[in-house]
Amino acid sequence: MKYVDEFRDPEKAKRLLAEIEGLSARITERLGRPLAIMEVCGGHTHSIFKYGIETMLPRSVELVHGPGCPVCVLPMGRVDDCVALAETPGVIFTTFGDAMRVPGSKKSLLQAKAEGADVRMVYSPLDALAIARDNPDREIVFFGLGFETTMPSTAMTVLAAEAEGIENFSLFCNHITIIPTIKAILDSPDLRLDGFLGPGHVSMVIGTRPYNFIAEHYHRPVVIAGFEPLDILHALWMVLKQIDEGRAEIENQYARIVPEEGNAVALDAIARVFELRPYFEWRGLGSIDHSGVRIREAYGRFDAERRFSVPALKIADPKSCQCGEVLKGVIKPRDCKVFGSVCTPETPLGALMVSSEGACAAYYQYGDLAVLEAEGA
Repeated sequence: MKYVDEFRDPEKAKRLLAEIEGLSARITERLGRPLAIMEVCGGHTHSIFKYGIETMLPRSVELVHGPGCPVCVLPMGRVDDCVALAETPGVIFTTFGDAMRVPGSKKSLLQAKAEGADVRMVYSPLDALAIARDNPDREIVFFGLGFETTMPSTAMTVLAAEAEGIENFSLFCNHITIIPTIKAILDSPDLRLDGFLGPGHVSMVIGTRPYNFIAEHYHRPVVIAGFEPLDILHALWMVLKQIDEGRAEIENQYARIVPEEGNAVALDAIARVFELRPYFEWRGLGSIDHSGVRIREAYGRFDAERRFSVPALKIADPKSCQCGEVLKGVIKPRDCKVFGSVCTPETPLGALMVSSEGACAAYYQYGDLAVLEAEGA
């Protein structure tokens, strides 16, 4: 395939759906229950709703939306830390756009900006470094967040700052890792999963080997998937075929992008700049061991948590918000008590309604609200 429209061919989709229906019927008859397949990546969740894939699947296959949206799993206390840094005199706080509206316990970064804090949206950490270069009399803080997908660009920016001798740039590091997260999900007692659609963008960096433990120790199939409709349907078919044949392996549907060994240059930059934290707090999932990274001591002068006073308080989510249950796949967004009423993209109560990769935002934007309201009635 050369062009994007080949990955959206309706006839090929129909054939794949027919295969999926046949496989799922045979498997569920044998097991006596529906199948639950988790797509870990928020990009997959977005594509699934954008193209209506969930509505095409047989009822015997349930897609469980995982915690693969890095903005969505950011705990409220870390947002408060961002606001505190942004409101520090002399600081220019830089961030990706989807983090601007994530609610903290009192305000978001967007509200802090409206109140006078110098908060600027950037498209890459190199944009933040350019702001530091142009404003030598100000302290520039970049809000680094995301899985291994965005870690390399942040690490390389720190290395660039060192090479150029830029001293007024620092990083508020909230980067997180995918493997401990999946393990925490698999160890969750209230969730049963039959297989995974593996994240395409993260795997582009780390490769396929880190997922081997899922097949070897948990006996669940994983298929790394692309983001086009046929990618997702093909990957689902591959997962079901493994289940039907009694296999649990790591397969790579997205081989045109994802190498088995990952990206050596990116992994080297990550290893040079970052080290694992003993633990990191996740919204809805609690503390997960070795699930986040921090800046190594050798680059400590670029660490905002070392350079500034950061509150670092744990703040509980509002009781009415059920982001945690949605992130763990225990409930669907439509089952949340405040979905679409108190919590909307215009007035988000939880982070899942903010990011374009959040499950609640995807449900709200692409879901049939009339159907959702009927189901909730």
